[in-house]
Amino acid sequence: MFDSLDDQIKQDDQAASSPKERILVWISVAVVSVVVFGGLYMGIRLLE
Repeated sequence: MFDSLDDQIKQDDQAASSPKERILVWISVAVVSVVVFGGLYMGIRLLE
């Protein structure tokens, strides 16, 4: 029962977003992460 539900959820997720959309999401996550951690790093460097 749970295996088929898990498979159905995976199919729904894949159908909901195209590969191009998923790549754009990952790129945006990477950019936001670099900006946030870069800002933290620069903030710490300025305090020294």
